[in-house]
Amino acid sequence: MAFGSARNEGDPVSDINVTPLVDVMLVLLVIFMITTPLFERGIDVNLPQTVSSNISGAERIILTIPKDKNYVYFNSQPVNRDLMKGYLDQIFRTRTDKTIYLFADKSVPYGEVLAVMDEVKQSGIETVGLATEPPPAK
Repeated sequence: MAFGSARNEGDPVSDINVTPLVDVMLVLLVIFMITTPLFERGIDVNLPQTVSSNISGAERIILTIPKDKNYVYFNSQPVNRDLMKGYLDQIFRTRTDKTIYLFADKSVPYGEVLAVMDEVKQSGIETVGLATEPPPAK
């Protein structure tokens, strides 16, 4: 009798075997850890490089202008360029923080970026942050 067990040989075991459950849970944890970063993919934009680049904030609104100028993206959601002003009004109607961050591909003409910034300012957004990439390390 090990550890005071009063069980007879051949009696059914009433303990729950948690080893298979733990194995399955660990496999699922590893799968989710690997696949989660794949779902957090943004829009590919080739940003210009500058020395100072710092964007922070939990609930920031990011406006992205890709090479295709027919669409802009609000936090990875495509919006037709012609409907952008109405979309801006809808987003910022109830927000107290009137800040937007602008990501523009460096191949987009300067005049197009200024036209988008003009529409943003006309919608009542007070601050427009321009995003850049840091230069490569030397």
